[in-house]
Amino acid sequence: MKKKKILALLMAAAMVVGLAACSSGGDADKGSDNAQTTEDNGEQKTLRMAWWGSQTRHDITMQAIELYEKEHPDINIEYEYYSFDDYFTKLKTLVASDQVWDIFQLGGNFPEYMDKIHFLNEYVDSGIVDTSDISDAYLKTTEDTEGNLIGLSLGVNAYGIAYDPAIFEEAGAELPKDGWTWDDYYEAATKIHDELGIFGCSSFGSSEFIAGCSTYIAQYGEHAGDYNFFNIDLTGMGFDDPQMLTPYIQMRADMIEEGSYPDSGAAAEITNIENDFLVTGEAGMTWVAVNQFPTIYDVCAADGRELALAPLPRIKSDGPTGIVTQSSQMLCVSEDSEYKEDAAEFINWFVNSTECNDILQGERGIPIPDSVRESLSSNATDGQKIMYDYMDLISTYEVPEEFNVLSPAGQDQVVDNYRNYIDQVVFGEITAEEAADKTYADAEALFK
Repeated sequence: MKKKKILALLMAAAMVVGLAACSSGGDADKGSDNAQTTEDNGEQKTLRMAWWGSQTRHDITMQAIELYEKEHPDINIEYEYYSFDDYFTKLKTLVASDQVWDIFQLGGNFPEYMDKIHFLNEYVDSGIVDTSDISDAYLKTTEDTEGNLIGLSLGVNAYGIAYDPAIFEEAGAELPKDGWTWDDYYEAATKIHDELGIFGCSSFGSSEFIAGCSTYIAQYGEHAGDYNFFNIDLTGMGFDDPQMLTPYIQMRADMIEEGSYPDSGAAAEITNIENDFLVTGEAGMTWVAVNQFPTIYDVCAADGRELALAPLPRIKSDGPTGIVTQSSQMLCVSEDSEYKEDAAEFINWFVNSTECNDILQGERGIPIPDSVRESLSSNATDGQKIMYDYMDLISTYEVPEEFNVLSPAGQDQVVDNYRNYIDQVVFGEITAEEAADKTYADAEALFK
Protein backbone atom coordinates (compact mmCIF):
# COMPACT_ATOMS: atom_id res chain seq x y z
CA MET A 1 0.00 0.00 0.00
CA LYS A 2 1.36 3.37 -0.99
CA LYS A 3 0.77 5.93 1.74
CA LYS A 4 1.55 9.61 1.59
CA LYS A 5 1.06 12.33 4.19
CA ILE A 6 0.16 15.67 2.68
CA LEU A 7 -0.63 17.99 5.57
CA ALA A 8 2.67 17.50 7.32
CA LEU A 9 4.48 18.15 4.08
CA LEU A 10 2.46 21.28 3.49
CA MET A 11 4.19 22.68 6.55
CA ALA A 12 7.64 21.71 5.32
CA ALA A 13 10.00 23.52 3.02
CA ALA A 14 9.80 20.77 0.44
CA MET A 15 7.07 18.40 -0.57
CA VAL A 16 7.79 15.04 -2.11
CA VAL A 17 4.28 13.72 -2.45
CA GLY A 18 2.57 14.06 -5.80
CA LEU A 19 -0.59 12.59 -7.22
CA ALA A 20 -2.53 13.25 -10.26
CA ALA A 21 -10.74 17.15 -12.74
CA CYS A 22 -14.42 21.09 -11.22
CA SER A 23 -16.30 23.76 -11.46
CA SER A 24 -18.55 26.44 -10.07
CA GLY A 25 -20.32 29.42 -11.50
CA GLY A 26 -20.81 33.14 -11.64
CA ASP A 27 -21.79 35.96 -13.97
CA ALA A 28 -19.95 37.06 -17.09
CA ASP A 29 -17.90 40.23 -16.74
CA LYS A 30 -14.83 41.79 -18.21
CA GLY A 31 -12.48 44.64 -17.70
CA SER A 32 -9.19 46.21 -16.86
CA ASP A 33 -8.60 49.89 -16.30
CA ASN A 34 -4.83 49.80 -16.00
CA ALA A 35 -3.73 52.99 -17.71
CA GLN A 36 -0.01 52.80 -17.01
CA THR A 37 2.36 52.78 -19.96
CA THR A 38 5.94 51.69 -20.40
CA GLU A 39 8.56 54.34 -19.97
CA ASP A 40 10.57 53.36 -23.02
CA ASN A 41 7.97 53.46 -25.79
CA GLY A 42 4.68 54.38 -24.15
CA GLU A 43 2.96 51.25 -25.44
CA GLN A 44 1.33 48.32 -23.70
CA LYS A 45 0.65 44.78 -24.73
CA THR A 46 -2.93 43.73 -24.07
CA LEU A 47 -3.51 40.14 -22.99
CA ARG A 48 -6.99 38.65 -22.85
CA MET A 49 -7.76 36.23 -20.02
CA ALA A 50 -10.85 34.28 -18.96
CA TRP A 51 -11.95 31.82 -16.31
CA TRP A 52 -15.06 30.37 -14.68
CA GLY A 53 -15.85 30.13 -10.99
CA SER A 54 -17.59 31.49 -7.93
CA GLN A 55 -17.84 35.16 -7.02
CA THR A 56 -15.00 34.64 -4.57
CA ARG A 57 -12.81 33.36 -7.40
CA HIS A 58 -13.73 36.30 -9.57
CA ASP A 59 -12.89 38.84 -6.87
CA ILE A 60 -9.51 37.41 -5.91
CA THR A 61 -8.44 36.77 -9.51
CA MET A 62 -9.17 40.38 -10.39
CA GLN A 63 -7.11 41.50 -7.38
CA ALA A 64 -4.22 39.33 -8.58
CA ILE A 65 -4.45 40.80 -12.08
CA GLU A 66 -4.31 44.32 -10.65
CA LEU A 67 -1.15 43.41 -8.75
CA TYR A 68 0.46 41.95 -11.87
CA GLU A 69 -0.36 45.05 -13.91
CA LYS A 70 1.16 47.21 -11.18
CA GLU A 71 4.35 45.13 -11.24
CA HIS A 72 4.37 44.94 -15.06
CA PRO A 73 3.24 48.34 -16.40
CA ASP A 74 3.87 47.21 -19.97
CA ILE A 75 1.06 44.64 -19.66
CA ASN A 76 -2.67 45.35 -19.74
CA ILE A 77 -4.99 42.41 -19.05
CA GLU A 78 -8.56 42.40 -20.29
CA TYR A 79 -10.43 39.73 -18.37
CA GLU A 80 -13.74 37.93 -18.64
CA TYR A 81 -15.35 35.54 -16.18
CA TYR A 82 -18.35 33.29 -16.51
CA SER A 83 -20.41 30.55 -14.99
CA PHE A 84 -19.11 27.10 -15.91
CA ASP A 85 -21.61 26.43 -18.70
CA ASP A 86 -21.40 29.95 -20.13
CA TYR A 87 -17.61 29.79 -20.13
CA PHE A 88 -17.48 26.77 -22.40
CA THR A 89 -20.25 28.11 -24.61
CA LYS A 90 -18.12 31.22 -25.15
CA LEU A 91 -14.92 29.20 -25.56
CA LYS A 92 -16.43 27.07 -28.31
CA THR A 93 -17.44 30.25 -30.15
CA LEU A 94 -13.89 31.60 -29.89
CA VAL A 95 -12.42 28.28 -31.02
CA ALA A 96 -14.52 28.44 -34.17
CA SER A 97 -13.34 31.98 -34.92
CA ASP A 98 -9.66 31.43 -33.97
CA GLN A 99 -9.89 34.07 -31.25
CA VAL A 100 -9.35 32.12 -28.04
CA TRP A 101 -8.19 34.27 -25.11
CA ASP A 102 -4.41 34.56 -24.67
CA ILE A 103 -4.66 32.97 -21.20
CA PHE A 104 -7.51 30.62 -20.45
CA GLN A 105 -8.54 28.20 -17.74
CA LEU A 106 -9.24 24.53 -18.44
CA GLY A 107 -10.09 21.45 -16.40
CA GLY A 108 -10.41 17.76 -17.17
CA ASN A 109 -12.15 18.36 -20.49
CA PHE A 110 -9.09 20.01 -22.02
CA PRO A 111 -8.59 17.30 -24.71
CA GLU A 112 -11.47 18.90 -26.61
CA TYR A 113 -9.38 22.06 -26.99
CA MET A 114 -5.91 20.64 -27.63
CA ASP A 115 -5.68 22.32 -31.04
CA LYS A 116 -5.94 25.69 -29.31
CA ILE A 117 -3.35 25.04 -26.58
CA HIS A 118 0.25 26.17 -27.00
CA PHE A 119 2.49 23.87 -24.96
CA LEU A 120 4.74 25.41 -22.31
CA ASN A 121 7.84 23.24 -22.79
CA GLU A 122 9.80 25.89 -24.70
CA TYR A 123 9.19 28.40 -21.90
CA VAL A 124 10.32 25.91 -19.28
CA ASP A 125 13.50 25.35 -21.29
CA SER A 126 14.12 29.10 -21.58
CA GLY A 127 13.40 29.76 -17.89
CA ILE A 128 10.34 31.94 -18.45
CA VAL A 129 8.27 29.26 -16.72
CA ASP A 130 10.07 28.15 -13.55
CA THR A 131 9.27 24.60 -12.47
CA SER A 132 12.18 24.17 -10.06
CA ASP A 133 9.88 24.44 -7.02
CA ILE A 134 7.33 21.96 -8.42
CA SER A 135 7.59 18.18 -8.12
CA ASP A 136 7.66 16.10 -11.29
CA ALA A 137 4.54 14.30 -10.10
CA TYR A 138 2.58 17.56 -10.02
CA LEU A 139 3.90 18.59 -13.43
CA LYS A 140 2.68 15.29 -14.84
CA THR A 141 -0.90 16.12 -13.84
CA THR A 142 -0.97 18.58 -16.75
CA GLU A 143 1.22 16.70 -19.22
CA ASP A 144 -0.01 14.57 -22.09
CA THR A 145 1.31 11.07 -22.76
CA GLU A 146 4.10 12.50 -24.94
CA GLY A 147 5.45 14.79 -22.22
CA ASN A 148 3.97 18.03 -23.57
CA LEU A 149 3.24 20.49 -20.77
CA ILE A 150 -0.31 21.56 -21.57
CA GLY A 151 -0.54 24.18 -18.82
CA LEU A 152 0.40 24.79 -15.20
CA SER A 153 -1.88 23.34 -12.55
CA LEU A 154 -3.60 25.87 -10.32
CA GLY A 155 -3.83 23.38 -7.48
CA VAL A 156 -4.24 19.73 -6.58
CA ASN A 157 -7.70 18.57 -5.73
CA ALA A 158 -9.94 15.62 -4.90
CA TYR A 159 -13.65 14.97 -4.39
CA GLY A 160 -15.51 14.54 -1.13
CA ILE A 161 -18.90 14.99 0.52
CA ALA A 162 -19.57 18.35 2.19
CA TYR A 163 -22.30 18.13 4.81
CA ASP A 164 -24.05 20.00 7.61
CA PRO A 165 -23.72 18.05 10.89
CA ALA A 166 -26.59 20.02 12.44
CA ILE A 167 -28.98 18.86 9.70
CA PHE A 168 -27.88 15.24 10.15
CA GLU A 169 -28.36 15.46 13.90
CA GLU A 170 -31.77 17.14 13.60
CA ALA A 171 -32.92 14.37 11.26
CA GLY A 172 -31.44 11.63 13.42
CA ALA A 173 -29.21 10.47 10.56
CA GLU A 174 -25.82 8.90 11.22
CA LEU A 175 -22.95 11.28 10.47
CA PRO A 176 -20.67 10.42 7.53
CA LYS A 177 -17.33 8.91 8.49
CA ASP A 178 -14.29 7.33 6.93
CA GLY A 179 -15.33 3.95 5.55
CA TRP A 180 -19.04 4.69 5.23
CA THR A 181 -20.78 2.85 2.40
CA TRP A 182 -23.23 3.72 -0.35
CA ASP A 183 -25.92 2.02 1.72
CA ASP A 184 -25.05 4.39 4.59
CA TYR A 185 -25.20 7.33 2.17
CA TYR A 186 -28.60 6.27 0.84
CA GLU A 187 -30.02 5.73 4.33
CA ALA A 188 -28.78 9.11 5.57
CA ALA A 189 -30.20 10.95 2.54
CA THR A 190 -33.53 9.17 2.94
CA LYS A 191 -33.68 9.94 6.66
CA ILE A 192 -32.98 13.64 6.09
CA HIS A 193 -35.68 13.89 3.44
CA ASP A 194 -38.26 11.93 5.42
CA GLU A 195 -37.69 13.84 8.66
CA LEU A 196 -37.02 17.37 7.40
CA GLY A 197 -38.62 17.50 3.95
CA ILE A 198 -35.43 18.67 2.23
CA PHE A 199 -33.03 16.93 -0.14
CA GLY A 200 -30.73 14.44 1.49
CA CYS A 201 -28.03 15.23 -1.06
CA SER A 202 -27.61 17.98 -3.63
CA SER A 203 -25.74 17.95 -6.93
CA PHE A 204 -23.87 20.63 -8.86
CA GLY A 205 -22.39 20.40 -12.34
CA SER A 206 -20.60 17.23 -13.38
CA SER A 207 -19.34 16.52 -9.85
CA GLU A 208 -21.70 13.60 -9.28
CA PHE A 209 -20.64 11.71 -12.40
CA ILE A 210 -16.96 11.99 -11.48
CA ALA A 211 -17.23 11.59 -7.70
CA GLY A 212 -20.10 9.11 -7.84
CA CYS A 213 -20.54 7.06 -10.99
CA SER A 214 -16.92 6.98 -12.16
CA THR A 215 -15.53 6.50 -8.65
CA TYR A 216 -18.04 3.70 -8.01
CA ILE A 217 -16.42 1.61 -10.76
CA ALA A 218 -12.96 2.23 -9.28
CA GLN A 219 -14.21 0.78 -5.97
CA TYR A 220 -14.74 -2.71 -7.37
CA GLY A 221 -12.11 -5.36 -6.72
CA GLU A 222 -9.81 -5.95 -3.79
CA HIS A 223 -7.18 -3.31 -4.46
CA ALA A 224 -6.98 0.22 -5.83
CA GLY A 225 -6.53 0.15 -9.57
CA ASP A 226 -8.22 -3.20 -10.21
CA TYR A 227 -10.87 -1.29 -12.16
CA ASN A 228 -11.21 2.20 -13.62
CA PHE A 229 -13.93 3.86 -15.66
CA PHE A 230 -11.43 4.46 -18.51
CA ASN A 231 -8.21 2.51 -18.89
CA ILE A 232 -4.80 3.90 -17.98
CA ASP A 233 -3.77 4.52 -21.60
CA LEU A 234 -7.07 6.27 -22.34
CA THR A 235 -7.62 3.94 -25.28
CA GLY A 236 -10.76 2.24 -24.02
CA MET A 237 -12.84 1.29 -21.02
CA GLY A 238 -11.33 0.23 -17.71
CA PHE A 239 -14.00 -2.40 -17.02
CA ASP A 240 -15.73 -4.98 -19.20
CA ASP A 241 -19.18 -5.47 -17.69
CA PRO A 242 -21.67 -2.59 -18.15
CA GLN A 243 -23.84 -4.06 -15.39
CA MET A 244 -21.26 -2.97 -12.83
CA LEU A 245 -22.95 0.44 -13.21
CA THR A 246 -26.45 -0.82 -12.48
CA PRO A 247 -26.52 -0.66 -8.64
CA TYR A 248 -25.32 2.93 -8.63
CA ILE A 249 -27.72 4.05 -11.36
CA GLN A 250 -30.62 2.33 -9.59
CA MET A 251 -29.75 4.09 -6.33
CA ARG A 252 -29.62 7.47 -8.05
CA ALA A 253 -32.97 6.91 -9.74
CA ASP A 254 -34.58 5.70 -6.50
CA MET A 255 -33.37 8.79 -4.63
CA ILE A 256 -34.82 11.13 -7.25
CA GLU A 257 -38.13 9.27 -7.25
CA GLU A 258 -38.28 9.32 -3.45
CA GLY A 259 -37.41 13.02 -3.26
CA SER A 260 -34.09 12.77 -1.45
CA TYR A 261 -32.12 13.89 -4.52
CA PRO A 262 -32.93 16.76 -6.92
CA ASP A 263 -34.31 15.86 -10.33
CA SER A 264 -32.84 17.47 -13.43
CA GLY A 265 -35.17 20.45 -13.19
CA ALA A 266 -34.24 21.22 -9.59
CA ALA A 267 -30.54 20.61 -10.23
CA ALA A 268 -30.65 23.15 -13.07
CA GLU A 269 -31.50 25.83 -10.49
CA ILE A 270 -27.99 25.48 -9.03
CA THR A 271 -25.97 27.95 -11.09
CA ASN A 272 -22.88 28.03 -8.89
CA ILE A 273 -21.50 26.28 -5.84
CA GLU A 274 -22.53 29.17 -3.61
CA ASN A 275 -26.24 28.51 -4.22
CA ASP A 276 -25.99 24.74 -4.00
CA PHE A 277 -28.89 23.34 -1.97
CA LEU A 278 -26.51 22.47 0.88
CA VAL A 279 -25.47 26.12 1.11
CA THR A 280 -29.07 27.35 1.04
CA GLY A 281 -30.07 24.87 3.75
CA GLU A 282 -32.23 22.81 1.38
CA ALA A 283 -30.00 19.71 1.47
CA GLY A 284 -27.98 17.87 4.08
CA MET A 285 -24.93 17.18 1.92
CA THR A 286 -23.47 17.62 -1.55
CA TRP A 287 -20.65 16.43 -3.79
CA VAL A 288 -17.75 18.85 -3.76
CA ALA A 289 -14.32 19.27 -5.25
CA VAL A 290 -12.45 20.06 -2.05
CA ASN A 291 -10.99 23.32 -3.38
CA GLN A 292 -14.60 24.57 -3.34
CA PHE A 293 -15.07 23.70 0.32
CA PRO A 294 -13.52 26.81 1.93
CA THR A 295 -15.82 29.00 -0.17
CA ILE A 296 -19.05 27.28 0.87
CA TYR A 297 -17.76 26.92 4.43
CA ASP A 298 -17.32 30.70 4.68
CA VAL A 299 -20.75 31.40 3.14
CA CYS A 300 -22.45 29.10 5.63
CA ALA A 301 -20.34 30.33 8.55
CA ALA A 302 -21.62 33.84 7.89
CA ASP A 303 -25.11 32.45 8.59
CA GLY A 304 -23.99 30.67 11.75
CA ARG A 305 -23.71 27.21 10.17
CA GLU A 306 -20.62 25.01 10.30
CA LEU A 307 -19.98 22.52 7.50
CA ALA A 308 -17.82 19.41 7.58
CA LEU A 309 -16.12 17.30 4.92
CA ALA A 310 -16.23 13.51 4.58
CA PRO A 311 -14.67 10.99 2.18
CA LEU A 312 -16.76 9.53 -0.61
CA PRO A 313 -18.83 6.46 0.31
CA ARG A 314 -17.49 3.04 -0.71
CA ILE A 315 -19.01 -0.19 -1.98
CA LYS A 316 -17.36 -2.02 0.93
CA SER A 317 -16.26 -0.20 4.07
CA ASP A 318 -12.80 -1.75 3.83
CA GLY A 319 -12.62 -1.76 0.04
CA PRO A 320 -10.88 0.59 -2.41
CA THR A 321 -11.93 4.23 -2.12
CA GLY A 322 -11.55 5.07 -5.80
CA ILE A 323 -10.30 8.52 -4.76
CA VAL A 324 -7.28 10.03 -6.48
CA THR A 325 -5.70 13.45 -6.16
CA GLN A 326 -5.70 15.41 -9.41
CA SER A 327 -5.11 18.84 -10.84
CA SER A 328 -8.15 21.05 -10.27
CA GLN A 329 -7.75 23.46 -13.16
CA MET A 330 -4.84 24.83 -15.13
CA LEU A 331 -3.98 27.99 -17.02
CA CYS A 332 -3.05 27.54 -20.67
CA VAL A 333 -1.53 29.69 -23.40
CA SER A 334 -3.68 30.03 -26.51
CA GLU A 335 -2.38 28.99 -29.89
CA ASP A 336 -4.23 32.06 -31.21
CA SER A 337 -2.29 34.46 -28.98
CA GLU A 338 -0.08 37.15 -30.47
CA TYR A 339 1.82 37.35 -27.18
CA LYS A 340 2.47 33.74 -26.21
CA GLU A 341 5.67 34.45 -24.28
CA ASP A 342 4.00 37.21 -22.24
CA ALA A 343 1.06 34.91 -21.53
CA ALA A 344 3.45 32.20 -20.33
CA GLU A 345 5.23 34.73 -18.11
CA PHE A 346 1.92 35.69 -16.48
CA ILE A 347 1.02 32.04 -15.86
CA ASN A 348 4.42 31.49 -14.26
CA TRP A 349 3.80 34.44 -11.92
CA PHE A 350 0.23 33.38 -11.15
CA VAL A 351 1.38 29.92 -10.05
CA ASN A 352 4.76 30.69 -8.44
CA SER A 353 4.39 34.14 -6.86
CA THR A 354 3.90 34.05 -3.10
CA GLU A 355 2.39 37.55 -3.22
CA CYS A 356 -0.13 36.46 -5.85
CA ASN A 357 -1.08 33.34 -3.93
CA ASP A 358 -1.50 35.33 -0.72
CA ILE A 359 -4.45 36.82 -2.61
CA LEU A 360 -5.67 33.59 -4.23
CA GLN A 361 -5.46 31.60 -0.96
CA GLY A 362 -5.62 28.18 -2.63
CA GLU A 363 -9.19 28.75 -3.82
CA ARG A 364 -8.58 26.63 -6.92
CA GLY A 365 -6.86 23.87 -4.95
CA ILE A 366 -3.72 23.28 -2.91
CA PRO A 367 -0.95 25.11 -4.83
CA ILE A 368 1.76 23.02 -6.45
CA PRO A 369 4.96 25.04 -5.69
CA ASP A 370 6.56 24.02 -2.39
CA SER A 371 7.22 27.57 -1.20
CA VAL A 372 3.65 28.71 -1.88
CA ARG A 373 2.15 25.79 0.06
CA GLU A 374 4.47 26.46 2.97
CA SER A 375 3.44 30.12 3.05
CA LEU A 376 -0.31 29.49 2.84
CA SER A 377 -0.49 26.63 5.31
CA SER A 378 0.76 28.81 8.16
CA ASN A 379 -2.19 31.21 7.80
CA ALA A 380 -5.01 28.88 6.78
CA THR A 381 -8.65 29.78 7.54
CA ASP A 382 -10.95 27.30 9.29
CA GLY A 383 -12.37 26.11 5.98
CA GLN A 384 -8.90 25.73 4.49
CA LYS A 385 -7.71 23.76 7.52
CA ILE A 386 -10.57 21.30 7.00
CA MET A 387 -9.56 21.05 3.33
CA TYR A 388 -5.93 20.36 4.28
CA ASP A 389 -7.00 17.80 6.90
CA TYR A 390 -9.13 16.03 4.30
CA MET A 391 -6.27 15.88 1.81
CA ASP A 392 -4.09 14.55 4.62
CA LEU A 393 -6.65 11.81 5.32
CA ILE A 394 -7.07 10.62 1.76
CA SER A 395 -3.30 10.62 1.26
CA THR A 396 -3.22 7.59 3.59
CA TYR A 397 -5.46 5.57 1.25
CA GLU A 398 -4.16 2.89 -1.03
CA VAL A 399 -3.69 4.30 -4.52
CA PRO A 400 -2.79 2.60 -7.80
CA GLU A 401 0.83 2.65 -8.87
CA GLU A 402 -0.40 4.18 -12.13
CA PHE A 403 -3.55 6.03 -13.00
CA ASN A 404 -4.74 8.27 -15.78
CA VAL A 405 -5.24 11.98 -15.05
CA LEU A 406 -6.79 12.83 -18.42
CA SER A 407 -10.37 12.67 -19.69
CA PRO A 408 -11.26 11.67 -23.25
CA ALA A 409 -12.67 14.20 -25.67
CA GLY A 410 -16.45 13.92 -25.72
CA GLN A 411 -16.88 12.95 -22.08
CA ASP A 412 -19.25 15.89 -21.50
CA GLN A 413 -21.76 14.34 -23.90
CA VAL A 414 -21.46 11.00 -22.11
CA VAL A 415 -22.29 12.77 -18.84
CA ASP A 416 -25.29 14.53 -20.38
CA ASN A 417 -26.60 11.26 -21.80
CA TYR A 418 -26.03 9.49 -18.48
CA ARG A 419 -28.21 12.04 -16.71
CA ASN A 420 -30.92 11.64 -19.33
CA TYR A 421 -30.84 7.86 -18.90
CA ILE A 422 -31.35 8.24 -15.14
CA ASP A 423 -34.36 10.47 -15.84
CA GLN A 424 -35.71 7.78 -18.14
CA VAL A 425 -35.31 5.20 -15.37
CA VAL A 426 -37.22 7.49 -13.00
CA PHE A 427 -40.02 7.87 -15.56
CA GLY A 428 -40.17 4.12 -16.12
CA GLU A 429 -39.11 4.39 -19.76
CA ILE A 430 -36.05 2.14 -19.37
CA THR A 431 -34.58 -0.03 -16.61
CA ALA A 432 -31.41 0.67 -14.66
CA GLU A 433 -29.84 -2.27 -16.49
CA GLU A 434 -30.64 -0.66 -19.83
CA ALA A 435 -29.31 2.69 -18.60
CA ALA A 436 -26.06 0.98 -17.62
CA ASP A 437 -25.73 -0.60 -21.08
CA LYS A 438 -26.41 2.73 -22.78
CA THR A 439 -23.95 4.66 -20.59
CA TYR A 440 -21.23 2.09 -21.23
CA ALA A 441 -21.90 2.10 -24.98
CA ASP A 442 -21.70 5.90 -25.12
CA ALA A 443 -18.41 5.93 -23.22
CA GLU A 444 -16.92 3.10 -25.28
CA ALA A 445 -17.88 4.91 -28.49
CA LEU A 446 -15.44 7.70 -27.61
CA PHE A 447 -12.61 5.39 -28.63
CA LYS A 448 -14.05 4.19 -31.94
